[in-house]
Amino acid sequence: MEKGKILVLDDDPVVSLSCKRILGAEGFNISTVEKGEDALNKLAKEDFDLLITDIRLPDISGMTVLKEARVIKPKTDVVVITGYPTLEDAKESIRLGASEYIEKPFTPDFMINVANKVFDQKGWILRQAFIDEFREYIVPLRDKDNPIIFYKEGTWARPFKNNMWEIGCDLRYWLLTGNLMYVDFIKDKETIKAGESFARIYTSTGQSNELLSPMNGELREINTKANDVMCALLKDHLSEGWLLWLARVFPLPTK
Repeated sequence: MEKGKILVLDDDPVVSLSCKRILGAEGFNISTVEKGEDALNKLAKEDFDLLITDIRLPDISGMTVLKEARVIKPKTDVVVITGYPTLEDAKESIRLGASEYIEKPFTPDFMINVANKVFDQKGWILRQAFIDEFREYIVPLRDKDNPIIFYKEGTWARPFKNNMWEIGCDLRYWLLTGNLMYVDFIKDKETIKAGESFARIYTSTGQSNELLSPMNGELREINTKANDVMCALLKDHLSEGWLLWLARVFPLPTK
């Protein structure tokens, strides 16, 4: 059964082919183009549910495509992918109406998860009681002021306050590995390093998965309610647009 129409804009044939194979196997109808102008022309002639666009293109910027696509087909969701993520681009893409801002490369499971989130029709509102109980321990997926920058293997980062950043995990990504049980922090850590483990996710089968830090940082705070919130999100609210933050860090320069 066809789930929806997706237009993939990327001048790298490997990325385009990967998206076509990955999402096509999930039942999505995939079209691909290499240039921004071609994508805009195709959007003007056809209806698509989702546009996946790179930022660096051979003719026009992916940001320009995003901006014009929101005018041509305002009901078409847009996901921005890039091999060169920056906070400025993340903020601008969210401001212009992108649903997601994602770093390349990404795994097949991660891209499937992103597409399913965009097509999810269950809504984005939690019951007020849940918000009241866990307000300090969850992060809205769509926040124009502090956009999420997704990293490898289901982790993400976003600016917080007082020059600190929050880092966390996307539980929907890890659900693909089995039933989640709990998260465990690496003990006795005062600093974290980009690309190295800062926590682990465990499943009911006993499998553990390393959570890799998106940045270098000095650890200032951990989410002491992480496992309580994870259980609540998995039970009722996972599809409603909330993420789990795990640590707040003060960024350190890359050596």
